[in-house]
Amino acid sequence: MPEIAHVRITRMIKVPNVVRNKAIVLGAEDWLEDLSSLIIELEDRWKITVGPSMEGGTESYVAEAVGEDGAQVVLKLLIPRENEAAAHEIKVLQIADGKGCVELIKSDEAMGALLLERLGPTLHDLSLSIGERHEILCATVERLWRPAPDSGLQTGAEKGRWLIQFILELWEKLNHPCSERVVDQAVSCAENRIASHDPEKAVLVHGDVHQWNALQSSDGFKLIDPDGLLAEAEYDLGILMREDPIELLDGDPRERARWLARRCSLNATAIWEWGVVERVSTGLLCTQIDLQPLGIDMLRTAEQLAVLG
Repeated sequence: MPEIAHVRITRMIKVPNVVRNKAIVLGAEDWLEDLSSLIIELEDRWKITVGPSMEGGTESYVAEAVGEDGAQVVLKLLIPRENEAAAHEIKVLQIADGKGCVELIKSDEAMGALLLERLGPTLHDLSLSIGERHEILCATVERLWRPAPDSGLQTGAEKGRWLIQFILELWEKLNHPCSERVVDQAVSCAENRIASHDPEKAVLVHGDVHQWNALQSSDGFKLIDPDGLLAEAEYDLGILMREDPIELLDGDPRERARWLARRCSLNATAIWEWGVVERVSTGLLCTQIDLQPLGIDMLRTAEQLAVLG
């Protein structure tokens, strides 16, 4: 009897250019080649039908899918990386349990695969005012904050130390795209937050709260793509001090921090300091990957705020 050849079944899929390029940079060409087979395997195992890819992601292939019961879901396949990004995101979403963050339905850590509830348009798509966006983001992330002492997640102090090293190294690598005064202020603010870290008060924070990561859900909004830290809640609101940098200079820049503090009953100084650190680190990152004019806007704003002290 002749031997039967094993034929690998594949299908044509469209991988967004930004995801394809990121995979190549990370040396994950084999993952790109096997992506079709991975999808077919998960369709069979999870009883889903996978549709077209969705735009917006940079670290993963994301596609619409439908469950055998007709449920509208999303399949997310993360680009393989040494930092175990899939295991981290799975852990964070399990802790969140669908409150404040997208609901995790199924997962396979080894494959870097997550099956998620499908949400609606992003907050950015709704073209709301900054004040309206901040109210929605505060209400959403408040649902996420909770103690998670035994989770093993990175702490706010550890993230602060990482950010200091990141800022100093990237500033040198980019040949000083902002003044030394800006860098010194960011490092000083990070050191303050490191010193203030209190494990007993730390909560699960999202780590990247902005209008593109907030999507409409049946009960308001939910956040996607959590970084996931154990830190003071002010860290998340510091991200809102980083975003919309030009608008921050319209009036008293510290009023945004004071408003966020009043809204969530938190510390305005901590919010302000995390905002300084995130603004500089993200401005440098955007400069490195040529995401402009955002990088320029963040660093220019940082320059003006550094003068104010």
